[in-house]
Amino acid sequence: MGLRINDTVPNFTAETDQGKITFHDWIGDSWAILFSHPKDFTPVCTTEFGAVAQLAEEWKKRGTKVIGLSVDGVEDHKKWKADIEKAAGAPASFPIIADTGLEVSKAFDMLEADAYLPDNRTANDSQTVRAVFIIGPDKKLKLSMLYPMNVGRNFAEVLRALDGLQTANGKGVAMPANWTAGQDVIVPLSLDDAAAEAKFGKINKVLPYLRYAKLPD
Repeated sequence: MGLRINDTVPNFTAETDQGKITFHDWIGDSWAILFSHPKDFTPVCTTEFGAVAQLAEEWKKRGTKVIGLSVDGVEDHKKWKADIEKAAGAPASFPIIADTGLEVSKAFDMLEADAYLPDNRTANDSQTVRAVFIIGPDKKLKLSMLYPMNVGRNFAEVLRALDGLQTANGKGVAMPANWTAGQDVIVPLSLDDAAAEAKFGKINKVLPYLRYAKLPD
């Protein structure tokens, strides 16, 4: 069975282009995002790593560490980063895990248990390694997304989802569809109208179970 929301994510030790890490220690007290890729030097993945690089200040504002994963080795990662930075016009300062033996991909249920990589591998040999995992400081999985090889990930959506998770975690609210930071939030059903007004002030009651409010300061 794959990882489920609120499962503690696997801890592992792995080599990256920035040295060896132990995953839970690397996360520390931060939020973290692990985004995985099936192959270095591939076009869609290069644009995605570039998008992550361009958002460096946004991750920092949110106290979030980002780390990539690819099934190629450290030396390939180092060479690939030059291409990523050229395409993105931004430094790729995050580490990339060298998951050459597929241990991390299997631990996070991105591949079949008996998967292997042949010599002269292509991206098709590990195409299911196309995932995003958002992890809280408690080392628990908060959100996961899976993508096919031919559709690039929307990292503006990853950022939006991170905002929603952090807001919900800190304020005890929920987010409506298409919510972005600064917009009204949904009042939890655990509060009756009187308690909701005491906490949030004015509420917009669309339905008995759908009530909007501005976030308290």
